[in-house]
Amino acid sequence: MPSSRTPLSRLFTVLLAGVLVGLAVAVAALPGNLLLGLTARSALQAYADLPAALRTPATPQRSYLYANDGTTLITTFYDVNRTDVPLTEIAPVMRQAIVAAEDRRFYEHGGVDLRGMLRALVATADGSTQGGSTLTMQYVRNVLKNDPSRSAEERAAATEQTVGRKLQEIRYAAALEDRLSKDEILNGYLNIAYFGSGAYGVAAASQRYFAKPPAELTLAEAALLAGLVQSPDQYSPIDGDADAALNRRAYVLDSMVTTGAITVEQADRAKAEELTLDPTGQPNGCTAAPDGDDTGWGFFCDYLRRWWLEQPAFGATAEEREQALRRGGYTVVTTLDPDVQATAQRQATAVYDYDNQRALPIAAVEPGTGKVLALAVNRHYSLAANPDGQDNHPNTVNQLVAGGGSVEGYQAGSTFKLFTMLAALENGRTLATGFDAPSRLPTRYPADPGDATCDGRWCPANANPAWMDGYRMMWDGFGRSVNTYFVWLAEQVGQDKVVEMAQRLGITFRAQADATFAENNAADWGSFTLGVAATTPLDLANAYATVAAEGLYCAPTPVLSVTARNGDRVPVGDPSCRRVLDADVARAATDAARCPVGQQSSSGQCNGGTATAVNRILDGRPVAGKTGSSERAATESFVGFTPQAAVAGIAANPDDPSDSVGAAVQARVITGVAEVISTAVEGQEVRRFTPPSRELA
Repeated sequence: MPSSRTPLSRLFTVLLAGVLVGLAVAVAALPGNLLLGLTARSALQAYADLPAALRTPATPQRSYLYANDGTTLITTFYDVNRTDVPLTEIAPVMRQAIVAAEDRRFYEHGGVDLRGMLRALVATADGSTQGGSTLTMQYVRNVLKNDPSRSAEERAAATEQTVGRKLQEIRYAAALEDRLSKDEILNGYLNIAYFGSGAYGVAAASQRYFAKPPAELTLAEAALLAGLVQSPDQYSPIDGDADAALNRRAYVLDSMVTTGAITVEQADRAKAEELTLDPTGQPNGCTAAPDGDDTGWGFFCDYLRRWWLEQPAFGATAEEREQALRRGGYTVVTTLDPDVQATAQRQATAVYDYDNQRALPIAAVEPGTGKVLALAVNRHYSLAANPDGQDNHPNTVNQLVAGGGSVEGYQAGSTFKLFTMLAALENGRTLATGFDAPSRLPTRYPADPGDATCDGRWCPANANPAWMDGYRMMWDGFGRSVNTYFVWLAEQVGQDKVVEMAQRLGITFRAQADATFAENNAADWGSFTLGVAATTPLDLANAYATVAAEGLYCAPTPVLSVTARNGDRVPVGDPSCRRVLDADVARAATDAARCPVGQQSSSGQCNGGTATAVNRILDGRPVAGKTGSSERAATESFVGFTPQAAVAGIAANPDDPSDSVGAAVQARVITGVAEVISTAVEGQEVRRFTPPSRELA
């Protein structure tokens, strides 16, 4: 029932309590007239003047992550594992235990217990620590420090050791007791208190520790849980000290005897019970996302979380944004296409199984929007231990597909020839630019002694002279992947322009050596056109998607929409696009990129390709793309695109760049990427590429 104390007695209580608290924290006392004014005003203030969180507690809520259909659940995020329950669904012994443990005079005081505060002061003077806060005051503190609508600074202020904060807590507690019954306050407290091991509220705690609802808690179990709230991390028998938890349980049982809730005999029997736990894990975050041959959603989830932490809409700092994701109750509809993802995951694991040290990360992007359709790799996104000597397989949480953290990427070989072709087309060359490509080409770039040097200069060679040497133009130079043609072309245009083109299309240099070379010595980076810089399947797919979208670059995005708990849409995730290429330049590059995949350019200039199986797999649908092999077949790559989808895959050993995957795997990489493209465009209209103008042909 609501407290029956008079406003005058309540005013006296609040005033005296404020002074006592001020002494307890050893802070200079406020002037008497100011203190009197503050407490009088607070004691008489209306319930409606309380912070909204106290009138209608905005408890932290889970955020839900869905695939692009808006119904397929990927995972949930939460920092607060909580399920609110009514008092009638909480065992009476649990209610009695929490009162005995935290506030024996709960049903006697009006929100502030002067006797308890005096006892705390005496204990402090004796060198020990003892809390003077009532359950009501603790409830106020818990609500304010967990209010997801407040900033991190505001939540931290709810636990500051200051006179002002303590007086405010007392005022709020008194106001709450004017309008709420004791049972309502107790219910709120039991639903918000932290019990350790990630469990907030008694319902989550009873499931976490004993795998049962709170209505079924025994006396010994209830006493254990009630004892945890004073120091959850220290007393938790799962994550802390089990002996300390049992000692605290004994204290609670003795306290229940003191309050008359149980007898001495009942307490002794409960103390004698062994600690029997049934810990129940709570799925949470990306490691809880479905992980199988048709899913493998963990790496996409990881990419989304990394994206989220960069969005100012969710907070001023990464920490605030993380809290928003885990406590804000958002509904996130992502760009993940379950069908495309399933195909990508099956293809990745078909080339290399989960236990293979080599990997095939695959990324799929929608041109013209930047929507990331799939991120797949033959790894389990998991924190589980790996066998001895296996750093990142079969389990890892390193972002092997999109890059970031410790993952710098992989060499993608001749797929980088696209950037040379674009730079040349943009700087006055045409697709018909011809050169009699030799087997080996002496260049002006200095090189260390080795196989690829001629008189101290870098001297690249063609991989298959019989098929590649001779007079080439951009069409067949790209189709047959003629190294000496493209190195020559890059020399004519300027390697710095080629490097800048790659960056313009979204290639990020995550490796420090690459970033330094690009910044300080791009003009002399002769081998750049052969794909020696590290990249990722996502960057590569999105760069080619820019060409597919006729020069419109769209930043990759993992979300379609984000909706706040109140139903308002958060303004994030919309396509962020800008023109980075003249449309005719992009069309010309696409025309030449028809050659590698076994199709024909608009003027019939293709005469051989390195990935002709793609045309068969796509059943003649217009498609373009490029293969890539790094030196000694350390990596094998393929990236392909239609106007509706761009997909890239790079076979590599993420843990050992010196481990060559071998040229034989390239055909399987090509097939895998082509199958993903096929799934992505299935059911969509057949769209044709626009031919380039005569000026560039």
